[in-house]
Amino acid sequence: MPLTLEQLAEEAMQLPAASRALLADKIVESLDFSQPDEILTVSAPESLRRRDEVRSGKVKAIPGEQVIAEVRRLVGR
Repeated sequence: MPLTLEQLAEEAMQLPAASRALLADKIVESLDFSQPDEILTVSAPESLRRRDEVRSGKVKAIPGEQVIAEVRRLVGR
């Protein structure tokens, strides 16, 4: 019996961050952009550009937990 989407997500969240990033990358690459709507037309190239910058080392990714902590600090939570 195949996993439900929730079960699959729970399993994926158990992977190390680098593995989750690779999995997310594979999922994004699998999307069919043959009939993009206006948002995808704008966002897909930008997403791919940013992905390539991270892959090449041009920019350094910041862990989500760190970003959330900084936002909470800035807004006083």
